[in-house]
Amino acid sequence: MAQSTDLVVPNTSAAGVRSGTNTRLVALATHQSGTAAPSTTYPYQFWADTTNGLLKQRDGANAAFVTVGTLGVANLGLATLASPTFTGTPAAPTATAGTNTTQLANTAFVATAVANALPVLGTVKNSNTGSSVDFTSIPSWAKRVSVIFNGVGTNGSATPRLQLGTSSGLTTTGYVATGSVIAGSVSTANSSSGFMINSASGGHALSGVVQLANISGNTWIASGILSTVDGTVATFVVAGTVALSAVLDRLSLITTDTFDAGTINILYE
Repeated sequence: MAQSTDLVVPNTSAAGVRSGTNTRLVALATHQSGTAAPSTTYPYQFWADTTNGLLKQRDGANAAFVTVGTLGVANLGLATLASPTFTGTPAAPTATAGTNTTQLANTAFVATAVANALPVLGTVKNSNTGSSVDFTSIPSWAKRVSVIFNGVGTNGSATPRLQLGTSSGLTTTGYVATGSVIAGSVSTANSSSGFMINSASGGHALSGVVQLANISGNTWIASGILSTVDGTVATFVVAGTVALSAVLDRLSLITTDTFDAGTINILYE
């Protein structure tokens, strides 16, 4: 043990001053090493705790000793700045999803990134009543949305339209869209109010996929092929583009008739 009661040199004889000075210099040189903390402490004072084999330092408020590292171990047992090797369960702050910097990625960040990279299947909805089938809460990171039709039909001859929307509501204008029917001959129509499913007449049950892809900003491209599954031989082609005013977060299949058959779902990634 190399400690002194305090670091104040006693005011005594020359020999006493020399002895007191040497004692305190040895205490400083050995970081006040001992099995117990020095009785008199100072802010930022070092103490080599020989009971626990730790180097400790007094905090700035002189209220407690804080462990710095392990005695007798290279680099006090601390990780080196270059090429450190960690043990135990090291932790790091979790970066915001989508961060693309040299910041370390912990397992929570990676798990979120992997989950966001996988396609997410929505909740299937019946399309056998009403004039619209709506999907909301599409996440802002989605760059591709597939709208899946399974035997979808209406009770009339109006052309259903697929409309996209933002948090402000559905976008009902500004589409540059075409819908074609191939059934022996080709019938094509254009639309500025949505991506049209040009089914030409009621009673058809349509199945297929319309894929929506984000090309840049808030501009989306639509393309899809659907076919009848009710004995009528016909193919329906959907294509077009629309620039939304904000981030896509919803879509709706609408008709001025009533949906009377089938189911619809979405898959986003």
